[in-house]
Amino acid sequence: MSHSNKHIPEIGFDSLNDRFRSTLICEDNKPDFKELDLGSPVSPLRTARNGVAPTTSSSSSSSGSVSGKTGVNSVVKTSQSHSGELSGSSESSPTVAETVRSASATRNSRPGHVRSHSAGVPLIYSGSSVNSSPTVNALPTGNICPSGKILKTGMAHRSPARSDILGSGTGNYGHGSIMRGGVGGKSGGNEVSGGNLTGKLGSLDPEEVKRAGNEKYKRGHFAEALCLYDRAIAISPENAAYRSNRAAALTGLGRLMEAVRECEEAVRLDPGYFRAHQRLASLHLKLGHVEIARRHLFFQGQQPDPAELQKLQAVERHLNRCFDARKIGDWKSVLRECDGAIAAGAESSPQLFACRAEALLKLHQLDDADSSLEKIPKFEPSPASCSQTKFFGMLSDSYLFFVRAQVEMALGRFEIAASAAEKAGLIDHRNAEVAVVLNNVRSVARARARGNELFNSGKYAEACSAYGEGLKFAPSNSVLYCNRAVCWSKLGNWERSVEDCNQALKIQPNYTKALLRRAVSYGKLERWVESVRDYEVLRKELPGDNEVAEALFHAQVALKKSRGEEVYNMKFGGEVEEISGIDQFRAAISSPGVSIVFFKAVSNQQCEQISPFVDTLCVQYPSVNFLKVDVGESASVANTEAVRIVPTFKIYKNGSRVKEMICPSHQVLEYSVRHYSL
Repeated sequence: MSHSNKHIPEIGFDSLNDRFRSTLICEDNKPDFKELDLGSPVSPLRTARNGVAPTTSSSSSSSGSVSGKTGVNSVVKTSQSHSGELSGSSESSPTVAETVRSASATRNSRPGHVRSHSAGVPLIYSGSSVNSSPTVNALPTGNICPSGKILKTGMAHRSPARSDILGSGTGNYGHGSIMRGGVGGKSGGNEVSGGNLTGKLGSLDPEEVKRAGNEKYKRGHFAEALCLYDRAIAISPENAAYRSNRAAALTGLGRLMEAVRECEEAVRLDPGYFRAHQRLASLHLKLGHVEIARRHLFFQGQQPDPAELQKLQAVERHLNRCFDARKIGDWKSVLRECDGAIAAGAESSPQLFACRAEALLKLHQLDDADSSLEKIPKFEPSPASCSQTKFFGMLSDSYLFFVRAQVEMALGRFEIAASAAEKAGLIDHRNAEVAVVLNNVRSVARARARGNELFNSGKYAEACSAYGEGLKFAPSNSVLYCNRAVCWSKLGNWERSVEDCNQALKIQPNYTKALLRRAVSYGKLERWVESVRDYEVLRKELPGDNEVAEALFHAQVALKKSRGEEVYNMKFGGEVEEISGIDQFRAAISSPGVSIVFFKAVSNQQCEQISPFVDTLCVQYPSVNFLKVDVGESASVANTEAVRIVPTFKIYKNGSRVKEMICPSHQVLEYSVRHYSL
């Protein structure tokens, strides 16, 4: 007796629709061209102007960025540097190294942080040892493949310390890989050929791998960039910049929870890494975690980008209004503010899409509520940093299952609803709303199972009572109303059957089982106008259902009889009858009931276009006689009826013409057929 609209996978939220993909790789996740552009790991480096190298020291901003004035003797006081993390405005290619002078010769270097030992030595400001890279490098533009094999090499041999090789493949770097313990092909100096890195690296430099990842990232090849960043991390696991770069690639792939965890790891490695805090702020804002985003945006008193701050404030404003509207049950406002928050920047928040579903459920738009849930990404537990965040007073992860349990129960998928409610309770067992929904779902599932058991045993009155008990806990459950309506019909109580069907259809207007049950009940009550109306809707919803088509035919015949019309020689499943002579035509239009005559010509394009629709109407309105006349083959009929233009339609009722239409639209033709068929 349960109702199921479609197959639903087991609990867990399906992956992002492509609608987010474009938003995930735009404004805040592109190569760094401005200081607070949070998504890119790429570090374009600027060359010295007028022969003077810009002077800088390592800082919490990106490697290669220059703060303040530049000059031979100018020094900028900063803290730490992260290679590959340029936050300046330059868009120059990262393949050209920027030479800088270090202001400090005393600090010890570590992965991702460069310190010079001489104030006058030009460096490649990339975060690795100056001895490991030449001043100018030809960078790879492909990816690292997991096999570890190299097909060709062409770069100058650096050091025999390690035999890891960064290689190329056929046609592009994407076919190349890292191979340990061998030499792949020929070596021939520093060169880039066809976008491939050629040469061998006797000592594999993670900076080279990282820069190759940056090239792939800039081109939107996030999966390949991720592979390269993974390799760089494997070589230098304590480098915070590589973790941050990896988070950017994960963001481009829509894997936001993983990106959050990677940024958190970068912050763990370097608590003062402002760039990672910026990226965390952007990610949490996308996820709708306003307070966490604010904390990272204003990290250590930093002034955020005005645009980012404006976005955060807009999301926060919509969320506050949404919370207030939900408290008073203003579900239309809840829906509006949810959409506003999503449009303002929280476009990847699972909780906001769940909130939309809850609002649509309360507004009795079940199909839309179900669709909103389908847009939620596959469920991933929140990172530790935001696992305790709350949404409407309940833990965020619990709210997702809380809403799903209600939607699934309303759609009659009781087992899935019970599973979702149980998960919500496990996550947040102290929340009162969660406890109420969990109790309701359990009670409704028991009542429905009990009702089905009684119905199958032929105990229809007891089954009515069982379904009624379930409705006490879920007064908006259309399935329980429809099940009880069937019980009433078995007991011959057609009026109460219609009442329960009305309730079910009020909650779920497209509920075909309830509509069919009501059409049958109307027929038993001899309310033929209402019965025909319901069957006509069902005929459109289920065009291939012959039982519905036959039930419509009999209801139409019964309606005609109830009006005192003569009905005989009517049969179900008729076809469009072809008329070849004047006597056949006159006999056909004189038969009782309504006849629709379609005057056509074989060579006429409009006639060819509307002909299939006439066949459809013939099936949909079986009580109407459909005739067709080819004006070329039956000229006598066309002349008698004065047909000059095709397609022409004439409607006859009991031998008398009641309407004529020349070149009507599909809508006009169907309206006329329906009007005269009643």
